[in-house]
Amino acid sequence: MSQTIGKTRLAYSRTWHHLNVGTDPRPLGRLASQIALVLMGKHKPIFDPSTDCGDYVVATGCNDLHTTGKKREQKKYYRHTTRPGSLKEITMDKLMQKWGGSEILRRAVSGMLPKNRLRKPRLARLKTFEGQAHPYKKNILQFSGHKSITEMPEVKAAISAQTPVKAE
Repeated sequence: MSQTIGKTRLAYSRTWHHLNVGTDPRPLGRLASQIALVLMGKHKPIFDPSTDCGDYVVATGCNDLHTTGKKREQKKYYRHTTRPGSLKEITMDKLMQKWGGSEILRRAVSGMLPKNRLRKPRLARLKTFEGQAHPYKKNILQFSGHKSITEMPEVKAAISAQTPVKAE
């Protein structure tokens, strides 16, 4: 009798996570590292570095990106065309004006993903938007109007019923 334990097709199914960057109090780096973990699939028990088992992330409100210190004026992004003298630099503030906060978030997440053949497909599952509107509302998983299954009253009641009571 053969049974597959663990790595089934259901375990590899991709879910959609919504993240409102404008209301999240975390700075850019901490936000990007959490997004990178979800894109890689490290939150799943079947995680394997050589397989692509991550989920989708929809980040909205990127125009209200939160940074600490003077990074807006001092942090610089570099690019080079491999020709002599073609090193270009742009500050975060100018990049924000030119391309928006979604490009800054995408570059931060890209720097936190492993540099291998899975980087581009993982980064393609990050969907960033400047405003709150996005076309993926139907894909984001909701349980009876709740964002997470742990927010449902039935699940909260079941969890509280399972907690052991200390005997005196």
